[in-house]
Amino acid sequence: MEKSFKPCGVITVTTDTANKGSFVATIKGMILRRFLEAKIVDLTHDSVVQWPAEAGFWLSRAYRYFPEGTVHLCVVDPGARIEPHALVAVCDGHAFLGPDNGVLAPLLASRAAVYAIDLKRLGRIGLEFTAGTFHGRDLYAPIAAALASGVCRPESLGEPTTDITPSWVDDPEVSAEEIRGVVLTVDNFGNLITNIDGTLLGKLAHPVVLAGGHKIPFRTTYGDVKPGDYLALVNSFGVLEVAQSEMSANQGLGIGRGSPVVVQDMKTPA
Repeated sequence: MEKSFKPCGVITVTTDTANKGSFVATIKGMILRRFLEAKIVDLTHDSVVQWPAEAGFWLSRAYRYFPEGTVHLCVVDPGARIEPHALVAVCDGHAFLGPDNGVLAPLLASRAAVYAIDLKRLGRIGLEFTAGTFHGRDLYAPIAAALASGVCRPESLGEPTTDITPSWVDDPEVSAEEIRGVVLTVDNFGNLITNIDGTLLGKLAHPVVLAGGHKIPFRTTYGDVKPGDYLALVNSFGVLEVAQSEMSANQGLGIGRGSPVVVQDMKTPA
């Protein structure tokens, strides 16, 4: 049975604005106007513009490090709409709020309870939404404040739905001898972070990674290879990562977001 949502006053904010201009600040300001005691945490604002898959990945991997009752506001939109299609979902005792554009799909594919927000119900929380281009500030921030302060509950905002936009990136293809995935994001060190969950690798006795025309061995930590050598490992968020010790795998291999990564069972240790 899915855990119910009991607000704890914490709100995380995820956008693709890269902290340029006052966009993030005014989202936070709108939250604080409605819930002054809110504890606001920036999850990330560096997600690649208009590609919800990356923001959705970070949210799905990071939310569990926050207390139950946290509201996670995630606004990464491939384009402004006159009338937004907004979702609120409850998963593991957390509430997730964002557009129906695939950004929440990694969470909603699990056991989440999902509600399509009915804009006509917003008057119940003192919000009269008017069409505009900044939905993060004018729509999602007030709703996040209302949820975090207990003014409303997720199920009061709309009807349950299963008709949601899927993720922009397919799940990895898994067979007896290989796993096929993609690079979802590149971190500040040039490490290539994929959508291949570390638990999948146990299906292969002696895995080796094929990426950017190279065969890359698995190791436990970055220090297990010499500077400049490539390695693959399961990173701190539990997914396959391809790295180049003390250098950038992104630059060295010449691949990035969306590039294919294949893990094969070589039958003998690499």
